[in-house]
Amino acid sequence: GISASLKEKFVWTSIAVLVYLLASQIPLFGIINTDSKDPLAWMRMMMASNRGSLMDLGISPVVTSSMVMQFLLGVGIIQPNFSIKEDKILVDSLQKLIALIMTVGQSIVQISSGYYGAPKSIGYCYCAILFIQLIVSGVIVILLDELLQKGYGLGNGVNLFIVTNVCERIIWNAFSPRVYFTGRGLEFEGCLIATIHLLIARKNKLAALYEIMFRKNLPNMFSFCFTLLVFSFVVYLQSLRVEIPIVSRTHKGVASMYPINLLYTSTMPVMIQSYIFSYLSMLSRFLYGLYPKNILVRLLGVWEYHNMRGYVAVSGL
Repeated sequence: GISASLKEKFVWTSIAVLVYLLASQIPLFGIINTDSKDPLAWMRMMMASNRGSLMDLGISPVVTSSMVMQFLLGVGIIQPNFSIKEDKILVDSLQKLIALIMTVGQSIVQISSGYYGAPKSIGYCYCAILFIQLIVSGVIVILLDELLQKGYGLGNGVNLFIVTNVCERIIWNAFSPRVYFTGRGLEFEGCLIATIHLLIARKNKLAALYEIMFRKNLPNMFSFCFTLLVFSFVVYLQSLRVEIPIVSRTHKGVASMYPINLLYTSTMPVMIQSYIFSYLSMLSRFLYGLYPKNILVRLLGVWEYHNMRGYVAVSGL
């Protein structure tokens, strides 16, 4: 990696976060299906993605390419010598190529399976425009991740984008000024703003406090406080280490301690399980659109289209 100063790392990290946030707010041109239920809503945070935006694919191609490379290296399919500069360059290039292939494949599957609306309704010209947008944004994510991993960032791109996505949602749910007219009257979406508003507007302060703590369909203070509690607990666990004694065979009596983080694997097991399930779900939906009568395809999953919920799996594995 490149040795950059802390100031340079902060600047480049800020630029990467700004580009990511802007892309997360720019809607994809040509989509017609954004109101239906999001089949990947449960994975959005781990994908660091925002539905219907340039960051619809998020970091999934980058993470998948990293997993594939780890598998290829682990089973010995490729055996590079990392002491040789050319081998390092080849491994990095192969990982970028896999990420680009995953971006292309995932874009084709999501567009053709009606994720943004039926292709015939959108029109093949707009489908091509959607494809180009997803590819360009995917390349931007790959380049930003490489920029940060080369030593210009404070950490790697995958974790940075996930943290940025989570923090963005937490801040928005806490301070959103958007107003909704519910059966209880006017309410702010942001739970902190809603707390101040309800405590001022309602005469019964206890009832107002209970409402903001446990209100449904909008962010509430209980969820906000619980999120902060879990965040603090995870930070505490992340700081814990296990010291393993290591004894030298050549120099008897010489021992040292090797520290291993308690959360050594971090979020990787959860991410692997989630990504495998996500890709199987997309593959099932894609194959069902092509071969709805095939027994093996129906065993994998049967999908039905609902006007409000979009495509929903009704049976299968």
